[in-house]
Amino acid sequence: MNLTKNFLDDARAVEDQIIALRRRIHSNPELAFQEHDTARLVVEELKRIGIRVRAPVGRTGVVGILEGRAPGRVVALRADMDALPLKEPSGLEFASKKDGVMHACGHDGHVAMLLGAAMILAKHRAELQGTVKFLFQAAEEAAEVGGGARPMIEDGVLREPKVDYIFGLHIFTNFPSRTFAVREGPLMAASGTFKIHVIGRGGHGSAPHQTIDSVYVAAQVISALQAIRSRMLDPTEPSVVSVCSVHSGTRNNIIPDDAVLEGTMRTLDEATRKKVASLIPKIAKSICATYGARCEVEMEDAYPVTLNDPSVTRSVIHVLKSIPGSKTVVAPPLLVAEDFAFFLREVPGTYYFLGTRNSEEGCIYPNHSSRFKIDEDILKYGSASLAMLASNFTTKSRFDS
Repeated sequence: MNLTKNFLDDARAVEDQIIALRRRIHSNPELAFQEHDTARLVVEELKRIGIRVRAPVGRTGVVGILEGRAPGRVVALRADMDALPLKEPSGLEFASKKDGVMHACGHDGHVAMLLGAAMILAKHRAELQGTVKFLFQAAEEAAEVGGGARPMIEDGVLREPKVDYIFGLHIFTNFPSRTFAVREGPLMAASGTFKIHVIGRGGHGSAPHQTIDSVYVAAQVISALQAIRSRMLDPTEPSVVSVCSVHSGTRNNIIPDDAVLEGTMRTLDEATRKKVASLIPKIAKSICATYGARCEVEMEDAYPVTLNDPSVTRSVIHVLKSIPGSKTVVAPPLLVAEDFAFFLREVPGTYYFLGTRNSEEGCIYPNHSSRFKIDEDILKYGSASLAMLASNFTTKSRFDS
């Protein structure tokens, strides 16, 4: 049997269901660790197609387990469920019904595609070797609280049975519709946050010489931090340091006592991450000391580098290239971050993108834009790709080293 052809045909057969599920989830978006309705929907659908369910896992996550008729490997497939705090202006019939909350990153599509893959694999249960775990994860967007991958790992989703490989995909407007984009090794960055509290001495705006001007000092810190990327790191190593929040003062003629800067750092290897993390407080404190101010710096790691296993990824590319009507390209490394990286620290696997850019359908706005839109034609390709990876990697005779 030509599983490639049939899996895409199977995805076409359930395409209307996949789209309906995506629209239902899109209209009822839920923020990180609040995905209760989404989780209930996932549980209902998994049980409907005869897949064993464990929930809640990792606070609001869900795990489905499908055992094949023959022994084989264990493969995990992951979809994230959370939405973003954005107001949706689309006017679509299935637009968000919650003011200020929107699926602006495609996670509604991720859940629907993974449910579609579950439908396909359940249909082929008799031919399946091994076991497939379907991981529906909470809180990917919530880097400030560590995300939802680690709570799932701590709840044992990679054990009993032990997972051999893990795969996930993300809808992305950087690539044309029906395009799979993947790369070996580092795909997305390690992320970290910093908070710099500049403490000066306030006074009247007409007499700055009688103060230690925290706003001026903070401005010097912001400028100096840009030297990390431009003058202190190997220019061939991708990285970024961005100050994204500046808070100080109460009115136009008062020099404030203090100023607070918050930002992010992104790197694609551990050595660079450590160097950036050491330079930020050193630079901030030396600048503050120069102007007589004090400085308190807080640093936090968020997500590690999303590191695709090279050998596994080469096999993934082979599978993706066999899907009719699609295209597979090499993705450039990106400085966005993703908590799927925690899974890849534990288990070999691959994370890949599925393009959704289609100007004719108005799918041209970036992820996290309030105008973000999915080309729903791609959903069946995502479901087919996940099902095919599970089928191929659970089979012991495939990709044996």
